[in-house]
Amino acid sequence: MKKLFYILLIAFPIIACAQQGWVKSSPLDYTWKYVGYSDFSAGMAEWESLMFSPSDGQPYVAYSDWGNSYKATVMKFDGANWVNVGKAGFSAGEAEYTSLAFSQSGQPYVAYKDIGNFHKATVMKFDGANWINVGTAGFSIGIANWTSLAFNPSGEPYVAYVDNGNSDKATVMMFNGSNWINVGNAGFSSSIAENISLAFSPTGQPYVAYADAGNSNKAIVMKFDGSNWVNMGIVGFSAGRASFISFAFNLSGQAYIAYQDGGNSLRATVMKLEGNNWVNEGSAGFSEDTVTYISLAISTSGKPYVAYNDFANSQKATVMNFDGTTWGNVGLAGFSAGEVYGTSLAFSPTGNPYVAYGDGTALDKATVMYYNAPAGIRELQSSEISLYPNPATDKITVKTSGITGGGNLAIVNIEGQRLITRQITQPKTQVDISSLPSGVYFVYLISDKTIAVGKFIKQ
Repeated sequence: MKKLFYILLIAFPIIACAQQGWVKSSPLDYTWKYVGYSDFSAGMAEWESLMFSPSDGQPYVAYSDWGNSYKATVMKFDGANWVNVGKAGFSAGEAEYTSLAFSQSGQPYVAYKDIGNFHKATVMKFDGANWINVGTAGFSIGIANWTSLAFNPSGEPYVAYVDNGNSDKATVMMFNGSNWINVGNAGFSSSIAENISLAFSPTGQPYVAYADAGNSNKAIVMKFDGSNWVNMGIVGFSAGRASFISFAFNLSGQAYIAYQDGGNSLRATVMKLEGNNWVNEGSAGFSEDTVTYISLAISTSGKPYVAYNDFANSQKATVMNFDGTTWGNVGLAGFSAGEVYGTSLAFSPTGNPYVAYGDGTALDKATVMYYNAPAGIRELQSSEISLYPNPATDKITVKTSGITGGGNLAIVNIEGQRLITRQITQPKTQVDISSLPSGVYFVYLISDKTIAVGKFIKQ
């Protein structure tokens, strides 16, 4: 079914979601939903970059638009529909590594590798009517890969990229109002850089995270101290090769890096900087299996979240967060309709996580989904709910230590249909499933402040 897990209903108090303009009726409706509708781009979307406008609070997505000659396109959700921001396919030529950011005044800017300008870096902004170049188009010395755009607290745009004009090392440039100038030395990394991710600390210092070819492609983070680029922590601190790097700060200035961890079976790892040391946030390699297209974002409460293509769930989208002790799924693992590409994670002004991706069920067109559980709801890991026997034939016992004081139970099929519901008063409940057809099912256990989700097979 196209809109997998789209509606899950059970009798609970009504909660309104004004931003999306609809009313949901139950905590079982705390699931991933489409923003507007799926597959809204003209053609395949690649290099998705999702951000929220500080002006109107709406989600914007920039991408390389295969429906418009592979040029850059930005679309926004206006509360009812996905609409183009200016002209679709506005770049001079094909665009890669699209990176979206907003100025303090709310103008959208996009950085990208500009195939129409000798594969160099270009930044454009939307002036309310048209997309115009910020400074000179193709301002880098040579080919620019892995372009990453961010604004400093003073409102100046910075771009980090792999600089082919400087031996494929890392370079960061800023626009001073007239020209793009180097921040420190061009090509400041010690060797070839890959997977660059740029972010500013709350105090205004630019940091870059990347994989260092001179250190077995392990992770490195550097910051500009006002004069030079200096290493933060040891060089090559990851256990193995770091790919799909994503870097962010929380509001208190804690630095986080997420990546596909070659030292832990290509699973997801998140580390944070404590003093001058990088330490694991929870377990290294915490995902169930291999991941790709990792995107890191920090919630309004300061928790790290990651979205990724999940090989344990048919390469569908999964989002996990860290609750201070363990990593747990946000909603169902593998919640997208099919395989995803280019995941980009961001938080709305109301604190809800949104994920943009290319939808493998629809020619990889752009789709955005959001999770709408209110603040205060705690997601339990699937390991905290016991289902046995599994597989089962006639009856299944559902047990959890995470829900006390009663709640509600629902068994849902993979199309989101609620088949069995009941109130629960004990931490262990036996359910008759003899009437269910053979297949895969999900069990939801809901209380006022917790949601636990488990999965079982009916033979």
